[in-house]
Amino acid sequence: MSNNIRSQVVTQGVQRSPNRAMLRAVGFTDADFTKPIVGIANGYSTITPCNVGLNGLAQRAEVGIKNAGAMPQMFGTITISDGISMGTEGMKYSLVSRDVIADSIETVCNGQSMDGVLAIGGCDKNMPGAMIAIARLNIPAIFVYGGTIKPGSYNGCDLTVVSAFEAVGQYSAGKIDETQLMAVERNACPGAGSCGGMFTANTMSSAFEAMGMSLPYSSTMAAEDAEKADSAEKSAFVLVEAICNQLLPKQILTRKAFENAIAVIMAVGGSTNAVLHLLAIAHSIGVELSLDDFETIRGRVPVLCDLKPSGRYVAIDLHRVGGIPQVMKMLLVHDVLHGDALTITGQTIAEVLADVPNEPPADQDVIHPWNNPLYPQGHLAILRGNLATEGAVAKITGVKKPEITGPARVFESEESCLEAILAGKINAGDVIVVRYEGPKGGPGMREMLAPTSAIIGAGLGDSVGLITDGRFSGGTYGLVVGHVAPEAAVGGAIALVQEGDTITINAPQRLLQLNVSDAELQERRANWQPPKPRYTTGVLAKYAKLVSSSSIGAVTDLDL
Repeated sequence: MSNNIRSQVVTQGVQRSPNRAMLRAVGFTDADFTKPIVGIANGYSTITPCNVGLNGLAQRAEVGIKNAGAMPQMFGTITISDGISMGTEGMKYSLVSRDVIADSIETVCNGQSMDGVLAIGGCDKNMPGAMIAIARLNIPAIFVYGGTIKPGSYNGCDLTVVSAFEAVGQYSAGKIDETQLMAVERNACPGAGSCGGMFTANTMSSAFEAMGMSLPYSSTMAAEDAEKADSAEKSAFVLVEAICNQLLPKQILTRKAFENAIAVIMAVGGSTNAVLHLLAIAHSIGVELSLDDFETIRGRVPVLCDLKPSGRYVAIDLHRVGGIPQVMKMLLVHDVLHGDALTITGQTIAEVLADVPNEPPADQDVIHPWNNPLYPQGHLAILRGNLATEGAVAKITGVKKPEITGPARVFESEESCLEAILAGKINAGDVIVVRYEGPKGGPGMREMLAPTSAIIGAGLGDSVGLITDGRFSGGTYGLVVGHVAPEAAVGGAIALVQEGDTITINAPQRLLQLNVSDAELQERRANWQPPKPRYTTGVLAKYAKLVSSSSIGAVTDLDL
């Protein structure tokens, strides 16, 4: 701990330690100057239900750190609500916020020379943002997830926030009336916590548990249940022990840890956003990881969990039948998980899972047995072709027709696409192209939950394809392909598509193809001009200048 404030004041002595006076003003006593200083990166806000309960968890962690013999220093970090900003210009700030969060945590922890950090987050970008910072800092760290929301209910059916988006499409298609639409809206989100299906927040919390950076079972706990606060306090004790043992992120976030995370994401049917975020975290910790690694692991891991958005159950249902440890144990006994990977507890994955049954309970169908999976292979596929020479990401399970060749319907923004869907201008067999929504072009790589939910609500989910250089919400499902790279703003082939061109999406063959000759594409490319930046000042302008391709995680510190 030679570079922290505590060691500075101890070695410099009382007469040479003006920073001791500053620390006394925030509660330090003489005895406290010999204790590790632990940051609590608190993502609390009332902006989103995902984060509204975090302050209570931060306070429990603060108590735990003190009782474990360390000195907590709490500080705030930002969030925006993906669900509230969805479908608006505000969504352009969502992915940007991941890097703002990472930068803010790194800045405070290094600026205050902290010995360790406990990061608490709820909404989608809190988690990868915190983990990117943890990877950069390489000081002992643990992540505490704010917890999942409990499902809403209407007419005996479980609801999530995605239900509200799909209801808009159903209303526009005349399938429900305004009274039903408002009833879904009023009941979809009953309290605190992150979106309840295996959407992005629950996907990333599951990944971090699989990587050993969060405590077992913590990733699927409900935000409002007492065990979540208990887990936050226990996390504090575990972190202080890790500080004493100097157990560092570089020892935990190894190549094996990333492979374990990918395996779990495939097994639970997680969000496409996990691809983007794991690539970014791997970049920050210095682990080689590529899109092809996701495809390799997909081939040997079945989908075991029947979870929303395309399945029937939500995260708390998974928690009740064994949670992520049960899924991990099944992967471990079938040799698709690295049991020797280290966790923040100091134990290996195999040691953590020692008492977990090899198979799930027989009286449930949330987790399927290994010999009867929902799908024999993982659901996140990497597609390539002349439309995505760097790759694109698609969910390919739960789709009745995993391939389509149809006429391109080209839109230069999410808004114009949504308007056409709601106006009934999209037909079965069409392939929608939404472009200039990539990391640079958007900027910010917006999620397309509004258009994809409108497609589902209109009853076109099995007959319409959609491709974009933007992203998808973890709540999206259907024949959709995102993260198309290179993006339109840098001259990727998606910029060259013309209305009426035929496009082939072939999930089984992992193909994304524009059916136009090379000669024609060369001619179109010669006539293409890059668009003017949509923003010339502020954070979006800075982001557009710095951000990399989505195929390597849309990071902002590449080769600086």
